[in-house]
Amino acid sequence: MAAEKEEEQKVGGVAAVERAFAILHAFRAGDTSLNLSELAQRTGMYKSTILRTMTSLIREHCIVRLDDGTYQLGSMLLHWGGLYQSALRLDDHVPAILRRLVQETGEGASFFTREDNLRVCLFRVDSPKSVRDHIRTGDLLPLDKGAAGRVLHSFDRALTPPANFPQQPFIVTIGEREPDIGAIAAPVFGPMGSLRGALAISGPSARFSSDFIPGMTLALLKAASDLTRRLGGDPAVFETASANFDFASMAPSAPSASAT
Repeated sequence: MAAEKEEEQKVGGVAAVERAFAILHAFRAGDTSLNLSELAQRTGMYKSTILRTMTSLIREHCIVRLDDGTYQLGSMLLHWGGLYQSALRLDDHVPAILRRLVQETGEGASFFTREDNLRVCLFRVDSPKSVRDHIRTGDLLPLDKGAAGRVLHSFDRALTPPANFPQQPFIVTIGEREPDIGAIAAPVFGPMGSLRGALAISGPSARFSSDFIPGMTLALLKAASDLTRRLGGDPAVFETASANFDFASMAPSAPSASAT
């Protein structure tokens, strides 16, 4: 008890808030409720500390205590999620991610969403190079041709993910939509695994060689991870791919297989 008070004093009174967050973070996908022992194991906190913190969380409807003595996340979290979603605007997040991608890769960066059987470019930042892929905001492009179109088709309705979820969260294509253009695209997710769009970099196919594709893909995966996190999605699939995929073995796709 004395140790806890000393810890709280050291961090300026924030420890109580951090303990509340630790309890909320203990709940994982698939959990319906947790008992006190499970909360103690996942948080590393004493049961007495959890019970004291629970008083405030229950009062503020962040946690609900069920009749069987277990605990469940409360309705206030859903309320906060709704406020977050209603305030969320792609304009506040996508352009900055695209500018960073262009700076890191030297190629043009775009964000596409699906519109019936087409894809529309909602945001675009051009490459500073004189020879580049010419895509403009508002352009409608095929859904069945090009890396971004293939991503929007392949990851549509891909929730958390199912058995038919693509093996890797990106697609590299060379010369499909246009013979001399290459591209790499990755999905961007929102809450509950919803597909928010496709993030893509594109440029002359000569610059999409096996020497450069791995580095560009890593930059794209980081950008997709960051944007997914900003939009309320789970970036784990991108982090896993970045950590485990053998990028050294990558090679550009032939036009007849899959391409931009």
